[in-house]
Amino acid sequence: MGRVTVRRQVLRISDGREIRRPDALAAEEPLELRVDGRALTVTMRTPGHDVELAHGFLQTEGVINSVEDVRTARYCDGTDEDGKNTYNVLDLALAAHVPPIERGVERNFHTTSACGVCGKAALESVRVRSHHDLTRDDTKVGVGTLLSLPHKLREAQRVFDSTGGLHAAGLFTAAGQLLAAREDVGRHNAVDKVIGWALMSGRVPLRGCVLMVSGRASFELVQKAAMAGVPVLAAVSAPSSLAADLAAEQGMTLVGFLRETSMNVYSGQSRVDR
Repeated sequence: MGRVTVRRQVLRISDGREIRRPDALAAEEPLELRVDGRALTVTMRTPGHDVELAHGFLQTEGVINSVEDVRTARYCDGTDEDGKNTYNVLDLALAAHVPPIERGVERNFHTTSACGVCGKAALESVRVRSHHDLTRDDTKVGVGTLLSLPHKLREAQRVFDSTGGLHAAGLFTAAGQLLAAREDVGRHNAVDKVIGWALMSGRVPLRGCVLMVSGRASFELVQKAAMAGVPVLAAVSAPSSLAADLAAEQGMTLVGFLRETSMNVYSGQSRVDR
């Protein structure tokens, strides 16, 4: 399995002094996802929880709906110059009842660690494809509970402590209990890992849950949350305009700029118990 962190020698300059010392960097490696032996996408990610990442990605893209839709997930042969398996190619075999992915769809799945899924169609794509009606989810989350989530998520970021270079996503109950937290160089990968964990645990749709992310709330993250049936998405930074539009369309509560004492609620204000 690939390393989560990588050590590098750095020259640190501070107050006119120079010090050479080792520094920990967040590992970033490509992961090629294959479905039934055919390449689907390549994403840059932090190694670890790759099977969860793959399940979450396929679920939020509407390829699968349950863990039973995947027969097997295995690493393919892929070696480095020393002949060691890089564990950077993962092949998932779909169950017989799952419709095959249409040829040519791969171009819609190109991802990087920074931008998420590119080339998405407009808001209609999620409204048509999502299997979960968030308007029927009557989850209530207290203001105090929401304000406590950034600290709880930060406490769960073990790799961030040593590198300072990873995003995080955490899945919480409406009472603020942490169910799962994952880190990655990409926000969307961290979310896919958490949703993949939930799917493999039989928890999707994620009724009564809050998805907390360490960065901003983009259109892609709102889309992924909607596809997994998440009623509340919270972020420590700002949402984009398209993310706010999509959250409102889906009946999702979207919270941004969530800090120790304040927050902005952009949609679904009725779920915030105050």
